[in-house]
Amino acid sequence: MLKFFFPLILLIHFYKEWKIIQLGLGMMAFILSLMCFHDFYMYNMGLMFGMDYLSYIMVYLSIWIMFLVLLASESIKNSKKFHFSFIMVNLILLMSLVVTFSSISYLIFYISFEMSLIPTLILILGWGYQPERIQAGIYMLFYTLTLSLPLLVCLLNIYYSKGSLIMMSSLNMNESYMVNVWYMFVVLAFLVKLPMYMFHLWLPKAHVEAPVAGSMILAGILLKLGGYGLFRVLIMFQLIGIKFMSIWMSMGLTGGFIISLVCLRQVDMKSLIAYSSVVHMGLVLCGLMIYSWWGLMGAIVVMVGHGLCSSGLFSLANMIYERVGSRSLLLSKGLLNFMPTMGMWWFILSISNMAAPPSLNMMGEISLIISMISWSEISVIGIMLVSFFSAVYTLYMYSLSQHGLFYNSLYSCCSGKVREYMLLVLHWMPLNILILNMKLISSV
Repeated sequence: MLKFFFPLILLIHFYKEWKIIQLGLGMMAFILSLMCFHDFYMYNMGLMFGMDYLSYIMVYLSIWIMFLVLLASESIKNSKKFHFSFIMVNLILLMSLVVTFSSISYLIFYISFEMSLIPTLILILGWGYQPERIQAGIYMLFYTLTLSLPLLVCLLNIYYSKGSLIMMSSLNMNESYMVNVWYMFVVLAFLVKLPMYMFHLWLPKAHVEAPVAGSMILAGILLKLGGYGLFRVLIMFQLIGIKFMSIWMSMGLTGGFIISLVCLRQVDMKSLIAYSSVVHMGLVLCGLMIYSWWGLMGAIVVMVGHGLCSSGLFSLANMIYERVGSRSLLLSKGLLNFMPTMGMWWFILSISNMAAPPSLNMMGEISLIISMISWSEISVIGIMLVSFFSAVYTLYMYSLSQHGLFYNSLYSCCSGKVREYMLLVLHWMPLNILILNMKLISSV
């Protein structure tokens, strides 16, 4: 694993060279892509670090999104808004994420999981847009920290009773009263990060106040920490998890439906995209809690697809914000009139968001629907409502922003720069090309 950590440490040393950092992250992503041919078991092991196929996917996604973040944040470099510090914070965040996804000890996973919170908070407070960013940062901090301390206590209890915190070392918990309590605390800590309905109130605030880099990292990588963490810890609680399955299923589907309705009354672009993340993560939760192969595979594919698609939508919303000066759907109407090519990208990423072919989201949601129907046929009602309203709020966002009369005090008519089109292509290509080799992803 040192071959991943050393290049990142060297890149942090070159934090004053924007182009070198971009090139370095691109090269790291390319080299990592050459390592996808292996036998799906733990490899590159040493010093409490190692990777299996799920870790590989998440580390690759982290480096790829961070590469795109620097491509999307050129305005920070051009306006010289402490751009050296900006690169430093992003690289430290990437380092903590790579450590999180490649640790094979629950304790190291926990420490790096919490460490990623600090650079994210600095991004929101340092480069956010409005004074409310302080409140948004505090919301995020306290939601996460409130339930993460019980997680640490549970992990230490597990170490005391089992003598090990190494992942996948058969730490199966026998059913008892205290184990039920541990299970609830462990799951709730990751539901805040996911975020699940009822634990999601920090997310829209954080997204709306964060700069484009913060939004892309939050949607593309940090929400996946919750799903990845659940994937790792639920192995210990298989017997207990079956008892609570119906609670999480009903919460995921009902919450997804309610948040879909909430999306329909949003007027802020970023807020709407942020709430749509909660809907997608509700389906991911259902897939993870069923303990079936279809559910786990679908959850991982939706996490990857959502990371790319949601990150692309946030970068599009930022492009509109840089031209119109507002993210309000009431003001940024009629964008098709003066940005016709960008309208095509709005359409492509919007249909990917509602799981249309040939996106990864479609493949993942088909797998999740199969797993949920195999668990209970009644879940068809929830699936129908969530799928229908997902399409409704995505079309609402697309039609309201692209059609109508455009705002008459528009001060920029640039249809799009080469950098922006390149950014969108690099979001779209893996999102739609990876489906050609679903055998590779479904082997997880």
